[in-house]
Order: sequence, then structure tokens, then C-alpha cells
Amino acid sequence: MPFFKLLHKDSETKARVGEITTDHGVIKTPTFMPVGTQAAVKTLDSADIEEIKAQIILGNNYHLHLRPGENLIADIGGLHKFMNWKKPILTDSGGFQVFSLGLQKEKKKTFAAAKTAAAAKLNVQTKYDSAELKNDPLTGGSLVKITEEGVAFQSHLDGSAHIFTPESAIECEHKLGADIIMAFDECTPDDADLAYAREAMERTHRWAERSLQAHRKNTRYHGYNQFLFGIIQGANREDLRRESARYIDSLGFDGIAIGGESIGYNMEATANILDWVYPLIDENKPHYAMGVGLNPTDLLIAVEYGADMFDCVAPTRLARHGMLFTFDKTNNHRLNIKNAKFAKDFSPADNWCDCSTCKNYSRAYLHHLFDADEMTALRLASIHNLRFMLKLMEETRGSILDNRFNELKATWI
Repeated sequence: MPFFKLLHKDSETKARVGEITTDHGVIKTPTFMPVGTQAAVKTLDSADIEEIKAQIILGNNYHLHLRPGENLIADIGGLHKFMNWKKPILTDSGGFQVFSLGLQKEKKKTFAAAKTAAAAKLNVQTKYDSAELKNDPLTGGSLVKITEEGVAFQSHLDGSAHIFTPESAIECEHKLGADIIMAFDECTPDDADLAYAREAMERTHRWAERSLQAHRKNTRYHGYNQFLFGIIQGANREDLRRESARYIDSLGFDGIAIGGESIGYNMEATANILDWVYPLIDENKPHYAMGVGLNPTDLLIAVEYGADMFDCVAPTRLARHGMLFTFDKTNNHRLNIKNAKFAKDFSPADNWCDCSTCKNYSRAYLHHLFDADEMTALRLASIHNLRFMLKLMEETRGSILDNRFNELKATWI
């Protein structure tokens, strides 16, 4: 079986239906992937995730490297056994988390001058202490230092110093044992100037080659196949995005991801970027729009421009704050269950949703749980928001197969 099989393309848009085959199961696309940052989807266990019909979940390479460590997870047989999840898993490389720590916008001005010296230093050292990171002229006091060799960063947990190179990031992901892993990249800020955006993109390309070389040395660390995706960067610049798409596509990755600060954060920019790169990447590989899913309609926008896979922490994060998704265009598809008007509302959270929360509990009960600060509120709300996204993707796949994607989209946007 091929890793990805394109089954059907919508007659009016770039929307498509496909299948990804892994050793832990088949993933029907387009699909939304719940985020389990630290080997757990927050407030839920593996039975809950199974119940909402998730096909694949995510783990975070950066966070799992810091705690509990990839070696411990490898010793037990990988993430599937560690977290009791039998279906596919994807792990990111940690590049975005390093970007978030690094405040790259502050270090752009000093990068060029310090690059050569810092790279040489990184080549001969295996550790940094916290004081060195804080005082380094390259970072100006931030928690991360980016060089040609890789990234030195300070843990947000305890201040300990670590290094990710493309090779070590891939080794970590191999040990974690996800079915799909990501190349190590440099996530570029939206407002990066042209010189820095190009520098970061070209470094991402060099790191992509090194990631691929490291991966090909052992594609079956735990005895089953692991597939590697490359990541397109280039900020919000059409010429760079197109150049990056051509280059990443040429390297022979199993799938192609579209990353960067704007993806998922700015949906107008996301649509533009997806539109720019779509003609340049292999249609017989899955296309992954990273970080998309703040609003259910964001998924439909990405699907329209040919994306197959999405992830976002927003559905569970919003749920924990009492924000529930609804099939309601007039209110941006959400409601605040903490609002007093729901105290005596005995209807389900949403009549369109088929989750166990909507089947068994009323808005009034959910309002009460949040008002009483009961932990059950977080679980029931998270079940609802994630199942809502997954059901939307199920209906989206059906609409594409029937060549009526635009009709479905019009009911939501």
C-alpha cells in the first residue's frame, strides 16, 4: 500500500479526499488531529479520544524531550504503549516551540554579526549553561540561540540547557516512535524582513536535508514504519514560499507541511500561502497545514486550498475556558457556557453535534459545572469541541466525494 492515496478531487475547488496508511491504521483525509502535547490530550484519556473517533493525535517533541525524556519513552516501546493509544501518532520537531522561546524578532539585528562565531562555538560544545544563554550577544537575553548547526535553548521548566540539531531532533522523534515525524525547521516571524526571512528559509532547507539523511539511517526504530514530512517556510512572502515549496518538494519527503507563524494564526495569509504553494508540491503526498483550527471554519478554508491535515490546541484550550463550538454562523460558531443565560437552558450544547456530552448533558448542567469549578466541566467541554471538529471533517469528506464542497462551506461561512 502507498503511504498516501489520493481518492478524489472536488470539481470546483482544490479540496480533496485521500487515505494515509500507517502501521497503526489508515487515516482518512482531510482530517483534524487533536493535540496531545505531553502524551495526553488535556483532560482526556485514550478511551475518550477513541470515543470521539479521532484517527490520529499529536505529541510534542520539545515538551516530551524535556519531560519525561525520549529515552524513557523508548524503553517502554514508544508513545503508543506509553499513553495506551493504538492508532497513528504524529510528533512535531520542536521548531515552533524553540521559535516561541527565542523571541526571534528581538535577535534579528544581531544575528548576522554573531552567526559565524556562534556556529563555530556550537560545533565544539555539547552544552550551554543558563548564564551563557542569557548573556550571549546573539540572543540578547532570550532563551534560545540559533546557529547553522542547530539550536541551543534553555528549558522553560527548570532553566536547564539543551541543544537540538536536525540529527538530534530526528533521533528524539525516532525514539518517541510516532508514525509521522517532522523535519527540524526554523519558524519565521510574520514581520521578518526579507534578509532574515531568506536566511531562515535557506537554513530550514539545509536542516531539511540533514533531517532526511538522519531519518533514512533508521526508518523503523521500533520495528514499524516512521514517515518524515518536510516543512515549507518563507514567512508571508510569495517568492520565498514558492521557492521553499519547490525545494522541499524536490527532496523526497513522505509528506509536505506548510509552517510559519502566519499559518492558522492569520487565515487570510494562510489561504494565500496555501494557494501559492499548492501547484508546486506533489499532489500524491499529504499536505499538512500546521496549527489550523482556531475556528471550525478555518478547517474549511484550508481544505478549499488543498490541505489534508490540521492540528490546533485551540479546541481544548477554548473548552477549558467554557467556550463551546456550535453550528451557528451568527455567533461565530461558539458560545460561552459560563454566561448566566444558560443556567436554565436544558438543551444540548449543540443540536448538530453527536458527541456524548451533547447526547447526555444539558447546557444548564455544563454551566453549573463551570460555575462550581468542577473538573468534569473541562472533560465534557473538551469532548464536545474535539468531536465537533472531527464530525465537521467527516461531513467535509462526504461533501468532496459528492462534489458539493462549496455547498457545505456556504452553510458554515
